[in-house]
Amino acid sequence: MPSKMNYSPLLRVHSPPPQPCHKVCDVEHSSSMKGQTVLSQADRALLCGAPPPAASGPALKDQLWPEESSGMERLLRKCHIRNQLVRECMAECLGVYVLILFGCGSVAQVTTTEDKKGQYLSINLGFALGVTFGVFVSRGVSGAHLNPAVSLSLCVLGRHPWLKLPFYVFFQVLGAFLAAATVGLQYYDAIQTYSGGVLTVTGPTATAGIFSTYPADYLSVWGGVVDQVIGTAALLLCVLALGDRRNSPLPDGAQPVLVGAAVLVIGIAMGSNSGYALNPARDFGPRLFTYFAGWGVDVFKAGSGWWWWVPIVAPCVGALLGTLIYELMIEVHHPPTAADLQTSCLEVTEGKMGLECVKPA
Repeated sequence: MPSKMNYSPLLRVHSPPPQPCHKVCDVEHSSSMKGQTVLSQADRALLCGAPPPAASGPALKDQLWPEESSGMERLLRKCHIRNQLVRECMAECLGVYVLILFGCGSVAQVTTTEDKKGQYLSINLGFALGVTFGVFVSRGVSGAHLNPAVSLSLCVLGRHPWLKLPFYVFFQVLGAFLAAATVGLQYYDAIQTYSGGVLTVTGPTATAGIFSTYPADYLSVWGGVVDQVIGTAALLLCVLALGDRRNSPLPDGAQPVLVGAAVLVIGIAMGSNSGYALNPARDFGPRLFTYFAGWGVDVFKAGSGWWWWVPIVAPCVGALLGTLIYELMIEVHHPPTAADLQTSCLEVTEGKMGLECVKPA
């Protein structure tokens, strides 16, 4: 004798109780809750023991979300990347791309028009706003480092995994390289006209400075190192202060704007010596582009010495120096929060329990 079956009130409203031989075959006819009860024809056939009927009508997913069933939506869903590291690297690449596109683009406009459509302040604004929008583009995914020196400092502080550092650096340089190539393509005719078709690093019609930083004629290599160390240390002081919620809590959306303002004031105050690179990726990616694009090996030199390493090494040293200064003079002196006290209590309790466990009987 078959056991008594339980069925929901919803089924009882529309049809008699399902018999044992029917099982879930009648569910489609007995429910008005489309998203919960509509089964595919193949599933119904399998559950009811009948041969699968021919497919007809739109798929369940298309019935439930018809607005997402377009070809473009399906294509975009197939492009979805689930690996978090890959997503972060792509965000860093795109963020740096935006930074360099606006920054080097402003230099190209000022240079090729011989200051008729912009001046030095235009360049500072271009890089400052480039940083701002680059941060907006990537901060929700990767944290918007946009700078190998910043990534290195965060690794030293324990706020970023060391394992991710080489991947971040590579994609930051790649983004800068691609942006420089975009600017070179966009301003190709202007650069050729301005330079007379001769791509040079120095001289009255030099154009390599559109993409990378070079020292002023009076600046020595070691003077350039000092210049970059001080400038990048100042940048990290500002960045860490803006990110320190116990020091200066900011409304959401204000931090990217203020980071751009920090870059702007550094450019105004410290830009004349060597162009305030402050960022190994910002300098080395475009420098590689100029090497491959026809400027030659001279892009790695300045005067009688090699210059290319200065905007790479000095910003990293400056970033670590700025981080150390901020940590020693500001952050470590914050009073502990309730969460810090709770963590300390837990550590002390666990330590006491461990000592009791090893105490001889």
